[in-house]
Amino acid sequence: MKSNKFVEELKTKSEAELAQELLAAKKELFNLRFQKATNQLDNTARIKEVRRNIARIQTVITEKARA
Repeated sequence: MKSNKFVEELKTKSEAELAQELLAAKKELFNLRFQKATNQLDNTARIKEVRRNIARIQTVITEKARA
């Protein structure tokens, strides 16, 4: 259910806001990977969650481009 709210929230945003959201998610993923490499990451499941969020954002961007 949590992801459904996230997707619905994404669908209401403009393309510029989605691009900004995508950039922020990619930066977060980079930082998480860096923390994992240096053994500072506590919650490794967060990497999977962020990767899925990136995919959700890209899907919404593609849907808007096709519409």
